[in-house]
Amino acid sequence: MKPGPFAFVKTTTFRLALVYSILFALFSAGLLAYLFQATVGAMRVDAKTRLESEFQTLAVAWNTGGPTRLEQSLLERSLVRVRDFTYQFEAADGQIIVGDMPRMPVEPLSEYSVPRPVTFEVERPISDGSPLITTIEGRIVRLGDDSVLLVGIKMDERIRQVSRVTRAVATAAPIGFILALLGGFFSARYAARRAEALTRTAEAVEAGDLSTRAPVIGSGDEFDRLAERLNAMLAKVETLMAATKQAGDSIAHDLRSPLSRLRNRLEAKLRGPIDEVTARDTLGETVEEVDRVLATFNAILRLSRVNEGAEGKMMRLDLSELAEEMAELFEPACEEAGLTFTSDIERGLEIRGDRALLAQAIANLLDNAVKYTPPGESITFRAFRHDGRVAITVEDTGPGIPEKDLERVKTRFVRLDDARTQAGSGLGLAMVEAVAQLHGGELILATGKEGRGLRTTVSFPRDK
Repeated sequence: MKPGPFAFVKTTTFRLALVYSILFALFSAGLLAYLFQATVGAMRVDAKTRLESEFQTLAVAWNTGGPTRLEQSLLERSLVRVRDFTYQFEAADGQIIVGDMPRMPVEPLSEYSVPRPVTFEVERPISDGSPLITTIEGRIVRLGDDSVLLVGIKMDERIRQVSRVTRAVATAAPIGFILALLGGFFSARYAARRAEALTRTAEAVEAGDLSTRAPVIGSGDEFDRLAERLNAMLAKVETLMAATKQAGDSIAHDLRSPLSRLRNRLEAKLRGPIDEVTARDTLGETVEEVDRVLATFNAILRLSRVNEGAEGKMMRLDLSELAEEMAELFEPACEEAGLTFTSDIERGLEIRGDRALLAQAIANLLDNAVKYTPPGESITFRAFRHDGRVAITVEDTGPGIPEKDLERVKTRFVRLDDARTQAGSGLGLAMVEAVAQLHGGELILATGKEGRGLRTTVSFPRDK
Protein backbone atom coordinates (compact mmCIF):
# COMPACT_ATOMS: atom_id res chain seq x y z
CA MET A 1 0.00 0.00 0.00
CA LYS A 2 1.35 3.38 -1.04
CA PRO A 3 2.04 5.65 1.94
CA GLY A 4 0.02 8.85 2.25
CA PRO A 5 1.51 12.35 2.14
CA PHE A 6 1.61 12.52 5.95
CA ALA A 7 2.75 8.96 6.59
CA PHE A 8 6.03 10.33 7.95
CA VAL A 9 4.09 11.58 11.01
CA LYS A 10 4.03 7.98 12.24
CA THR A 11 7.76 7.50 11.82
CA THR A 12 10.30 7.36 14.62
CA THR A 13 12.28 10.16 13.00
CA PHE A 14 9.28 12.47 13.19
CA ARG A 15 8.66 11.61 16.82
CA LEU A 16 12.31 12.26 17.64
CA ALA A 17 12.19 15.54 15.74
CA LEU A 18 9.01 16.50 17.59
CA VAL A 19 10.66 15.76 20.94
CA TYR A 20 13.66 17.81 19.81
CA SER A 21 11.34 20.68 18.81
CA ILE A 22 9.59 20.64 22.16
CA LEU A 23 12.90 20.55 24.01
CA PHE A 24 14.19 23.39 21.86
CA ALA A 25 11.03 25.39 22.53
CA LEU A 26 11.34 24.76 26.28
CA PHE A 27 14.97 25.82 26.16
CA SER A 28 14.03 28.97 24.27
CA ALA A 29 11.28 29.72 26.77
CA GLY A 30 13.69 29.19 29.64
CA LEU A 31 16.29 31.41 27.98
CA LEU A 32 13.74 34.16 27.40
CA ALA A 33 12.53 33.86 30.99
CA TYR A 34 16.11 34.19 32.17
CA LEU A 35 16.66 37.25 29.99
CA PHE A 36 13.40 38.75 31.28
CA GLN A 37 14.45 38.16 34.86
CA ALA A 38 17.99 39.41 34.19
CA THR A 39 16.66 42.72 32.78
CA VAL A 40 13.25 43.46 34.22
CA GLY A 41 13.93 41.68 37.50
CA ALA A 42 17.27 43.44 37.87
CA MET A 43 15.63 46.82 37.21
CA ARG A 44 13.01 46.16 39.85
CA VAL A 45 15.59 45.04 42.38
CA ASP A 46 17.70 48.11 41.60
CA ALA A 47 14.72 50.42 42.09
CA LYS A 48 13.78 48.74 45.35
CA THR A 49 17.36 48.91 46.62
CA ARG A 50 17.69 52.60 45.79
CA LEU A 51 14.34 53.37 47.42
CA GLU A 52 15.25 51.51 50.58
CA SER A 53 18.62 53.27 50.71
CA GLU A 54 17.03 56.71 50.29
CA PHE A 55 14.40 55.96 52.89
CA GLN A 56 17.03 54.78 55.38
CA THR A 57 19.13 57.91 54.78
CA LEU A 58 16.16 60.13 55.64
CA ALA A 59 15.40 57.94 58.67
CA VAL A 60 18.92 58.58 59.91
CA ALA A 61 18.37 62.33 59.46
CA TRP A 62 15.18 62.11 61.53
CA ASN A 63 16.84 60.08 64.25
CA THR A 64 19.84 62.38 64.51
CA GLY A 65 18.20 65.79 64.19
CA GLY A 66 14.46 65.38 64.37
CA PRO A 67 12.04 67.31 62.12
CA THR A 68 14.48 70.14 61.50
CA ARG A 69 17.24 67.90 60.19
CA LEU A 70 14.76 65.91 58.10
CA GLU A 71 13.31 69.09 56.60
CA GLN A 72 16.81 70.35 55.78
CA SER A 73 17.70 67.07 54.03
CA LEU A 74 14.49 67.17 52.01
CA LEU A 75 15.09 70.80 50.97
CA GLU A 76 18.59 69.92 49.81
CA ARG A 77 17.18 67.08 47.71
CA SER A 78 14.43 69.19 46.24
CA LEU A 79 17.00 71.57 44.74
CA VAL A 80 18.17 68.82 42.36
CA ARG A 81 16.61 69.60 38.98
CA VAL A 82 16.64 66.09 37.56
CA ARG A 83 15.96 63.37 40.04
CA ASP A 84 14.16 60.06 40.23
CA PHE A 85 12.84 60.53 43.76
CA THR A 86 9.79 62.43 44.91
CA TYR A 87 9.16 63.56 48.53
CA GLN A 88 6.18 64.56 50.62
CA PHE A 89 6.62 65.66 54.26
CA GLU A 90 3.48 66.83 56.09
CA ALA A 91 2.94 67.95 59.66
CA ALA A 92 0.39 66.32 61.95
CA ASP A 93 -2.29 68.83 60.89
CA GLY A 94 -1.72 68.02 57.18
CA GLN A 95 0.30 71.14 56.42
CA ILE A 96 2.94 70.48 53.77
CA ILE A 97 6.43 71.11 55.09
CA VAL A 98 8.30 69.93 52.01
CA GLY A 99 6.54 68.34 49.10
CA ASP A 100 6.39 67.74 45.37
CA MET A 101 2.64 67.15 45.38
CA PRO A 102 -0.30 69.33 46.40
CA ARG A 103 -1.44 66.71 48.86
CA MET A 104 -0.54 63.31 50.30
CA PRO A 105 -1.57 60.79 47.60
CA VAL A 106 -2.07 57.89 50.02
CA GLU A 107 -3.21 57.46 53.60
CA PRO A 108 -0.50 56.51 56.12
CA LEU A 109 -0.84 53.84 58.75
CA SER A 110 -1.88 54.80 62.24
CA GLU A 111 1.09 52.97 63.76
CA TYR A 112 4.24 54.98 64.33
CA SER A 113 7.59 54.15 62.70
CA VAL A 114 6.08 51.38 60.58
CA PRO A 115 6.91 52.07 56.91
CA ARG A 116 4.44 50.77 54.34
CA PRO A 117 5.18 50.16 50.67
CA VAL A 118 2.82 52.00 48.37
CA THR A 119 2.36 52.46 44.63
CA PHE A 120 0.38 55.38 43.23
CA GLU A 121 0.05 57.61 40.21
CA VAL A 122 0.51 61.34 39.99
CA GLU A 123 -1.07 63.38 37.25
CA ARG A 124 0.85 66.42 36.04
CA PRO A 125 -0.05 68.79 33.19
CA ILE A 126 2.43 69.36 30.37
CA SER A 127 2.85 72.21 27.91
CA ASP A 128 0.08 71.17 25.51
CA GLY A 129 -2.41 70.89 28.39
CA SER A 130 -2.71 67.08 28.32
CA PRO A 131 -2.02 65.28 31.61
CA LEU A 132 1.14 63.27 32.20
CA ILE A 133 0.60 60.33 34.52
CA THR A 134 3.62 59.21 36.49
CA THR A 135 3.73 55.92 38.37
CA ILE A 136 5.57 56.06 41.67
CA GLU A 137 6.60 53.29 44.01
CA GLY A 138 7.38 54.43 47.53
CA ARG A 139 7.46 54.03 51.28
CA ILE A 140 5.23 55.99 53.72
CA VAL A 141 5.64 56.18 57.48
CA ARG A 142 4.08 58.06 60.40
CA LEU A 143 6.77 59.63 62.54
CA GLY A 144 6.88 60.09 66.31
CA ASP A 145 5.44 63.66 66.28
CA ASP A 146 2.51 62.44 64.16
CA SER A 147 4.04 63.91 60.99
CA VAL A 148 4.03 61.80 57.80
CA LEU A 149 6.92 61.16 55.42
CA LEU A 150 6.53 59.73 51.91
CA VAL A 151 9.53 58.82 49.77
CA GLY A 152 8.87 57.58 46.24
CA ILE A 153 10.84 56.70 43.13
CA LYS A 154 9.55 57.29 39.65
CA MET A 155 8.95 54.10 37.72
CA ASP A 156 8.02 55.51 34.28
CA GLU A 157 11.32 54.72 32.54
CA ARG A 158 11.53 51.35 34.19
CA ILE A 159 7.95 50.55 33.22
CA ARG A 160 8.74 51.46 29.62
CA GLN A 161 11.80 49.21 29.66
CA VAL A 162 9.76 46.42 31.22
CA SER A 163 7.12 46.89 28.55
CA ARG A 164 9.72 46.70 25.78
CA VAL A 165 11.31 43.57 27.19
CA THR A 166 7.91 41.99 27.78
CA ARG A 167 6.82 42.70 24.23
CA ALA A 168 10.11 41.31 22.92
CA VAL A 169 9.73 38.15 24.94
CA ALA A 170 6.07 37.79 23.99
CA THR A 171 7.03 38.15 20.32
CA ALA A 172 10.16 35.99 20.36
CA ALA A 173 8.70 33.09 22.34
CA PRO A 174 6.03 32.03 19.81
CA ILE A 175 8.38 32.73 16.89
CA GLY A 176 11.02 30.50 18.47
CA PHE A 177 8.47 27.78 19.13
CA ILE A 178 7.14 27.95 15.57
CA LEU A 179 10.66 27.87 14.13
CA ALA A 180 11.48 24.89 16.33
CA LEU A 181 8.39 23.06 15.10
CA LEU A 182 9.17 23.93 11.47
CA GLY A 183 12.77 22.79 11.90
CA GLY A 184 11.60 19.55 13.45
CA PHE A 185 8.99 19.10 10.71
CA PHE A 186 11.42 19.52 7.83
CA SER A 187 14.13 17.50 9.58
CA ALA A 188 11.67 14.68 10.13
CA ARG A 189 10.45 14.96 6.55
CA TYR A 190 14.01 14.72 5.23
CA ALA A 191 14.89 11.77 7.48
CA ALA A 192 11.61 10.04 6.63
CA ARG A 193 12.26 10.40 2.90
CA ARG A 194 15.76 8.97 3.22
CA ALA A 195 14.46 6.12 5.36
CA GLU A 196 11.62 5.53 2.90
CA ALA A 197 14.14 5.29 0.04
CA LEU A 198 16.01 2.59 1.98
CA THR A 199 12.70 0.85 2.68
CA ARG A 200 11.80 0.83 -1.03
CA THR A 201 15.22 -0.64 -1.80
CA ALA A 202 14.65 -3.40 0.77
CA GLU A 203 11.16 -4.07 -0.67
CA ALA A 204 12.58 -4.33 -4.19
CA VAL A 205 15.23 -6.79 -3.00
CA GLU A 206 12.56 -8.75 -1.14
CA ALA A 207 10.58 -8.91 -4.40
CA GLY A 208 13.61 -10.47 -6.09
CA ASP A 209 15.28 -7.51 -7.79
CA LEU A 210 18.88 -7.82 -6.60
CA SER A 211 20.08 -5.19 -9.06
CA THR A 212 18.37 -2.32 -7.22
CA ARG A 213 20.54 -0.01 -5.12
CA ALA A 214 19.87 2.51 -2.37
CA PRO A 215 20.27 6.15 -3.47
CA VAL A 216 23.42 7.97 -2.31
CA ILE A 217 23.08 11.76 -2.57
CA GLY A 218 26.68 12.53 -1.62
CA SER A 219 26.03 14.39 1.63
CA GLY A 220 28.24 12.01 3.60
CA ASP A 221 25.71 11.75 6.43
CA GLU A 222 24.69 8.57 8.23
CA PHE A 223 22.04 7.79 5.60
CA ASP A 224 24.67 7.93 2.85
CA ARG A 225 27.00 5.69 4.86
CA LEU A 226 24.16 3.25 5.51
CA ALA A 227 23.20 3.30 1.83
CA GLU A 228 26.80 2.65 0.77
CA ARG A 229 27.10 -0.31 3.14
CA LEU A 230 23.71 -1.61 2.01
CA ASN A 231 24.75 -1.31 -1.65
CA ALA A 232 28.01 -3.12 -0.94
CA MET A 233 26.06 -5.88 0.80
CA LEU A 234 23.60 -6.10 -2.11
CA ALA A 235 26.45 -6.28 -4.61
CA LYS A 236 27.96 -9.16 -2.65
CA VAL A 237 24.59 -10.89 -2.32
CA GLU A 238 24.01 -10.47 -6.07
CA THR A 239 27.44 -11.95 -6.77
CA LEU A 240 26.80 -14.85 -4.40
CA MET A 241 23.38 -15.49 -5.90
CA ALA A 242 24.87 -15.47 -9.39
CA ALA A 243 27.59 -17.85 -8.20
CA THR A 244 24.96 -20.05 -6.57
CA LYS A 245 22.95 -20.15 -9.77
CA GLN A 246 26.04 -20.91 -11.78
CA ALA A 247 27.03 -23.57 -9.25
CA GLY A 248 23.57 -25.11 -9.47
CA ASP A 249 23.72 -25.14 -13.26
CA SER A 250 27.23 -26.61 -13.18
CA ILE A 251 26.23 -29.30 -10.66
CA ALA A 252 23.21 -30.19 -12.77
CA HIS A 253 25.35 -30.35 -15.91
CA ASP A 254 28.21 -32.32 -14.33
CA LEU A 255 25.96 -34.78 -12.51
CA ARG A 256 23.56 -35.28 -15.36
CA SER A 257 26.17 -37.07 -17.49
CA PRO A 258 27.20 -39.76 -14.98
CA LEU A 259 23.62 -40.25 -13.81
CA SER A 260 22.40 -40.53 -17.42
CA ARG A 261 25.15 -43.03 -18.21
CA LEU A 262 24.25 -44.95 -15.09
CA ARG A 263 20.56 -45.06 -16.00
CA ASN A 264 21.18 -45.99 -19.64
CA ARG A 265 23.58 -48.76 -18.65
CA LEU A 266 21.16 -50.23 -16.16
CA GLU A 267 18.26 -49.91 -18.60
CA ALA A 268 20.26 -51.64 -21.35
CA LYS A 269 21.24 -54.49 -19.06
CA LEU A 270 17.64 -54.94 -17.95
CA ARG A 271 16.51 -55.47 -21.58
CA GLY A 272 18.70 -58.52 -22.11
CA PRO A 273 19.46 -61.64 -20.17
CA ILE A 274 21.46 -61.06 -17.03
CA ASP A 275 23.92 -63.70 -15.90
CA GLU A 276 26.23 -63.49 -12.89
CA VAL A 277 29.18 -62.06 -14.80
CA THR A 278 27.05 -59.38 -16.48
CA ALA A 279 25.45 -58.46 -13.16
CA ARG A 280 28.84 -58.14 -11.46
CA ASP A 281 30.24 -55.99 -14.28
CA THR A 282 27.14 -53.79 -14.24
CA LEU A 283 27.25 -53.37 -10.48
CA GLY A 284 30.98 -52.56 -10.61
CA GLU A 285 30.45 -49.88 -13.25
CA THR A 286 27.50 -48.53 -11.27
CA VAL A 287 29.61 -48.28 -8.11
CA GLU A 288 32.30 -46.38 -10.05
CA GLU A 289 29.74 -43.85 -11.34
CA VAL A 290 28.23 -43.43 -7.87
CA ASP A 291 31.72 -42.96 -6.40
CA ARG A 292 32.37 -40.14 -8.87
CA VAL A 293 29.09 -38.47 -7.88
CA LEU A 294 29.90 -38.90 -4.18
CA ALA A 295 33.40 -37.53 -4.77
CA THR A 296 31.86 -34.36 -6.21
CA PHE A 297 29.59 -33.90 -3.20
CA ASN A 298 32.42 -34.65 -0.77
CA ALA A 299 34.55 -32.02 -2.51
CA ILE A 300 31.71 -29.51 -2.15
CA LEU A 301 31.33 -30.24 1.57
CA ARG A 302 35.05 -30.11 2.23
CA LEU A 303 35.44 -26.84 0.32
CA SER A 304 32.60 -25.33 2.39
CA ARG A 305 34.28 -26.41 5.64
CA VAL A 306 37.61 -24.97 4.52
CA ASN A 307 35.95 -21.65 3.60
CA GLU A 308 34.34 -21.55 7.03
CA GLY A 309 37.66 -22.34 8.75
CA ALA A 310 36.15 -25.49 10.25
CA GLU A 311 39.06 -27.58 8.94
CA GLY A 312 42.72 -27.00 9.44
CA LYS A 313 45.07 -27.90 12.29
CA MET A 314 47.87 -25.38 12.13
CA MET A 315 51.33 -26.53 13.10
CA ARG A 316 54.90 -25.86 12.07
CA LEU A 317 55.87 -28.05 9.10
CA ASP A 318 58.56 -28.41 6.44
CA LEU A 319 56.94 -27.51 3.13
CA SER A 320 60.07 -28.64 1.27
CA GLU A 321 59.59 -32.18 2.53
CA LEU A 322 55.89 -32.16 1.56
CA ALA A 323 56.68 -30.79 -1.90
CA GLU A 324 59.27 -33.53 -2.50
CA GLU A 325 56.74 -36.20 -1.56
CA MET A 326 54.20 -34.72 -3.99
CA ALA A 327 56.87 -34.55 -6.73
CA GLU A 328 57.71 -38.22 -6.23
CA LEU A 329 54.01 -39.08 -6.32
CA PHE A 330 53.23 -37.28 -9.58
CA GLU A 331 56.44 -37.94 -11.52
CA PRO A 332 55.30 -41.45 -12.57
CA ALA A 333 51.90 -40.08 -13.62
CA CYS A 334 53.61 -37.52 -15.85
CA GLU A 335 55.80 -40.19 -17.44
CA GLU A 336 52.76 -42.36 -18.08
CA ALA A 337 51.00 -39.36 -19.74
CA GLY A 338 54.01 -38.68 -21.94
CA LEU A 339 54.98 -35.45 -20.14
CA THR A 340 58.35 -34.13 -19.07
CA PHE A 341 58.32 -33.45 -15.33
CA THR A 342 60.89 -31.17 -13.66
CA SER A 343 61.02 -30.22 -9.97
CA ASP A 344 63.12 -27.59 -8.24
CA ILE A 345 62.55 -27.49 -4.47
CA GLU A 346 64.54 -25.35 -2.06
CA ARG A 347 65.37 -26.81 1.32
CA GLY A 348 64.19 -25.54 4.69
CA LEU A 349 60.89 -23.94 3.61
CA GLU A 350 59.01 -23.85 6.91
CA ILE A 351 55.49 -22.52 7.36
CA ARG A 352 52.59 -22.99 9.76
CA GLY A 353 49.76 -24.94 8.23
CA ASP A 354 47.66 -28.04 7.90
CA ARG A 355 49.66 -30.79 6.15
CA ALA A 356 46.65 -32.63 4.74
CA LEU A 357 45.08 -29.49 3.27
CA LEU A 358 48.37 -28.32 1.78
CA ALA A 359 48.91 -31.75 0.23
CA GLN A 360 45.40 -31.61 -1.25
CA ALA A 361 46.06 -28.14 -2.72
CA ILE A 362 49.39 -29.19 -4.30
CA ALA A 363 47.80 -32.37 -5.63
CA ASN A 364 45.00 -30.35 -7.24
CA LEU A 365 47.51 -28.11 -9.04
CA LEU A 366 49.62 -31.01 -10.29
CA ASP A 367 46.57 -33.06 -11.24
CA ASN A 368 45.18 -30.17 -13.32
CA ALA A 369 48.51 -29.77 -15.06
CA VAL A 370 48.70 -33.50 -15.91
CA LYS A 371 45.06 -33.59 -17.00
CA TYR A 372 45.13 -30.62 -19.39
CA THR A 373 48.68 -30.78 -20.77
CA PRO A 374 48.96 -32.69 -24.05
CA PRO A 375 51.56 -35.49 -24.43
CA GLY A 376 55.00 -34.28 -25.39
CA GLU A 377 54.75 -31.09 -23.35
CA SER A 378 56.36 -30.36 -19.96
CA ILE A 379 55.42 -29.56 -16.36
CA THR A 380 57.68 -27.67 -13.95
CA PHE A 381 57.12 -27.87 -10.18
CA ARG A 382 58.97 -25.42 -7.93
CA ALA A 383 59.05 -24.50 -4.22
CA PHE A 384 61.11 -21.46 -3.24
CA ARG A 385 61.41 -18.29 -1.17
CA HIS A 386 60.26 -15.02 -2.69
CA ASP A 387 59.92 -11.54 -1.10
CA GLY A 388 59.98 -12.93 2.42
CA ARG A 389 57.32 -15.53 1.62
CA VAL A 390 57.24 -19.18 0.60
CA ALA A 391 55.83 -19.97 -2.85
CA ILE A 392 54.85 -23.07 -4.80
CA THR A 393 54.59 -22.87 -8.58
CA VAL A 394 53.25 -25.38 -11.11
CA GLU A 395 53.87 -24.33 -14.72
CA ASP A 396 52.96 -26.27 -17.85
CA THR A 397 53.33 -25.74 -21.60
CA GLY A 398 49.78 -26.80 -22.41
CA PRO A 399 46.99 -24.78 -24.02
CA GLY A 400 46.65 -22.52 -20.95
CA ILE A 401 43.65 -20.37 -20.04
CA PRO A 402 42.50 -17.20 -21.84
CA GLU A 403 43.47 -14.01 -20.01
CA LYS A 404 39.83 -13.03 -19.45
CA ASP A 405 39.08 -16.34 -17.70
CA LEU A 406 42.04 -16.45 -15.29
CA GLU A 407 40.01 -15.13 -12.34
CA ARG A 408 36.76 -16.82 -13.31
CA VAL A 409 38.18 -20.35 -13.22
CA LYS A 410 38.87 -19.97 -9.49
CA THR A 411 35.11 -19.84 -8.88
CA ARG A 412 33.31 -22.96 -7.78
CA PHE A 413 32.08 -25.28 -10.56
CA VAL A 414 33.43 -23.06 -13.31
CA ARG A 415 34.78 -25.25 -16.11
CA LEU A 416 35.74 -23.91 -19.49
CA ASP A 417 34.19 -25.52 -22.53
CA ASP A 418 37.42 -27.33 -23.45
CA ALA A 419 37.47 -28.92 -20.00
CA ARG A 420 33.98 -30.40 -20.23
CA THR A 421 35.37 -33.53 -21.86
CA GLN A 422 37.62 -34.17 -18.85
CA ALA A 423 36.41 -35.77 -15.66
CA GLY A 424 36.17 -33.32 -12.82
CA SER A 425 33.89 -31.17 -10.70
CA GLY A 426 35.27 -27.68 -11.29
CA LEU A 427 36.24 -27.41 -7.62
CA GLY A 428 40.00 -27.97 -7.82
CA LEU A 429 41.19 -24.36 -8.09
CA ALA A 430 38.44 -23.16 -5.73
CA MET A 431 39.78 -25.58 -3.13
CA VAL A 432 43.37 -24.40 -3.71
CA GLU A 433 42.34 -20.77 -3.23
CA ALA A 434 40.37 -21.61 -0.06
CA VAL A 435 43.39 -23.46 1.40
CA ALA A 436 45.68 -20.57 0.48
CA GLN A 437 43.40 -18.02 2.16
CA LEU A 438 43.08 -20.24 5.25
CA HIS A 439 46.90 -20.10 5.55
CA GLY A 440 47.07 -16.35 4.95
CA GLY A 441 48.27 -16.84 1.39
CA GLU A 442 46.95 -16.28 -2.12
CA LEU A 443 46.51 -18.09 -5.42
CA ILE A 444 47.77 -16.36 -8.57
CA LEU A 445 47.09 -17.58 -12.09
CA ALA A 446 49.10 -16.30 -15.05
CA THR A 447 50.07 -17.24 -18.56
CA GLY A 448 53.32 -19.20 -18.81
CA LYS A 449 56.56 -18.23 -20.49
CA GLU A 450 56.42 -16.99 -24.07
CA GLY A 451 52.63 -16.80 -23.80
CA ARG A 452 52.21 -20.57 -23.55
CA GLY A 453 50.62 -22.73 -20.89
CA LEU A 454 49.53 -21.81 -17.40
CA ARG A 455 51.54 -20.84 -14.34
CA THR A 456 49.79 -21.27 -10.97
CA THR A 457 51.47 -19.86 -7.88
CA VAL A 458 50.47 -20.22 -4.25
CA SER A 459 52.38 -18.08 -1.75
CA PHE A 460 52.35 -18.42 2.04
CA PRO A 461 53.80 -16.36 4.89
CA ARG A 462 56.97 -17.82 6.37
CA ASP A 463 56.98 -19.25 9.89
CA LYS A 464 59.34 -16.99 11.85
